[in-house]
Amino acid sequence: MLRIKRDDKVVVITGKDKGKTGKVIKVVTGKNKVLVENINLVKKAVKKSDQYPNGGFIEIEKPLHISNVMLADTKTNKPARFKANVLKDGGKVRISKKSGETI
Repeated sequence: MLRIKRDDKVVVITGKDKGKTGKVIKVVTGKNKVLVENINLVKKAVKKSDQYPNGGFIEIEKPLHISNVMLADTKTNKPARFKANVLKDGGKVRISKKSGETI
């Protein structure tokens, strides 16, 4: 079960963007990867087309492996482990182990 979801705030814990935070745009469940906003940017060469009339180089985001990111604590903005609690009405909520705040 993947516990990081779209629109979560995550912190990169390894790699060239270590320490940066961003919002999850997409979760690729089959490959255990996440696409994070403005993280892991790479330059790509594109031909001239209607979308890119001049061609040249563009910067795009590439997916990171899910093990290289951690959820950010809402209180401290640092990476934190979390646990899942079941509410009385049957819903689940994620709680940070450091601060006790809901994520």
